[in-house]
Amino acid sequence: MSTVLPAGPPVPLPPATGAWQEGDPPGRRRWHPLGSPLPLEAGGELPGARLAFETWGRPAPDGSNAVLVLHALTGDSHAAGPAEPGHPTPGWWDGLIGPGRALDTDRWFVVAPNVLGGCQGSTGPASPRPGGRRRWGGAFPYLSVRDQVAAEARLADALGIDGWALVIGGSMGGMRALEWAVSYPERTRGLLLLATTAAASAEQIAWAGLQLHAVRGDPHWRGGDYHDTGRGPHAGLGLARRIAHVTYRSEPELSARFGRAPQGTEDPWRGGRYQVESYLDHQAAKLVRRFDAGSYVVLTEAMNGHDVGRGRGGVRAALRRVTARTLVAGVDSDRLYPPAQQAELAAHIPGADRLRVLESPYGHDGFLIETEQVAALVREVLP
Repeated sequence: MSTVLPAGPPVPLPPATGAWQEGDPPGRRRWHPLGSPLPLEAGGELPGARLAFETWGRPAPDGSNAVLVLHALTGDSHAAGPAEPGHPTPGWWDGLIGPGRALDTDRWFVVAPNVLGGCQGSTGPASPRPGGRRRWGGAFPYLSVRDQVAAEARLADALGIDGWALVIGGSMGGMRALEWAVSYPERTRGLLLLATTAAASAEQIAWAGLQLHAVRGDPHWRGGDYHDTGRGPHAGLGLARRIAHVTYRSEPELSARFGRAPQGTEDPWRGGRYQVESYLDHQAAKLVRRFDAGSYVVLTEAMNGHDVGRGRGGVRAALRRVTARTLVAGVDSDRLYPPAQQAELAAHIPGADRLRVLESPYGHDGFLIETEQVAALVREVLP
């Protein structure tokens, strides 16, 4: 069988979800059950949840060498290491973590959880509900970034980590890193925020809203209850990925890489594609095979709801709670999370000095790609 993703050629039909599922190879994952139901900021609670996580290095007897690495929207716990059974892609920050690297695992104990609501081992819409085989699906509750951080705090407790030497994250991971520093200042000694913001802006919500409409508008979405139907909302998720990926890169980079060139022998005047369209088709096809549409919706909604100042007297008052040694960096070509948002963080976090700027043609994705520049910031902020 085959399906046709928008603006692309026929491809083999993927499974209904790309989520990690029981019976799949575990890879390097470990799991921590959260125990008692997790109270949720929007009301209610999430019972029977767990977090998948990976670690590198060894913890010091007093736990003082622990570093928390937080992934972005479609990332997971596999921050370092090769592609292998259970991990279809190499570590997304592989150049940053390991012996002799900036996060030197001969010195630091590095922990990377899969975010609550995600789909690579942590509890999310593709997970079974407690006490039965039925999946959460569309009944999965609304999560806030604070809820996700509260779950990660339980993981830290289980690992015997009273405080992090460094919490680092970019984009959605940066939102969680910031929430760690505001919600648990006594447990966050160092903080590195990359390409993120104190609160989601109207434009960021607008771009995300288009992606949510794409997923929910797919006839195979079925209100989020598609996991056991044999067919997921692949077209909608693929379209959402295309929209997102354009915002992740910069116009000069797309122009330099693709220009107006057609894809191979295809003729755009006769139903063929331009190279840039083929590139987006490729990104969409990859994502629908390794991600879950329900998780994409849950995590995108959490990002839209991000506001570190909510209930705390506003953003500036919230940022004054941060006591960590702090570095804030933006990407000079980032059009999704523009450097002005990071400048606000640097200006109002007491432990930050000035905005650092990553020079990159790659737009928002620069925080993942410019590993050497990020490594220099890690070495600067760690004691």
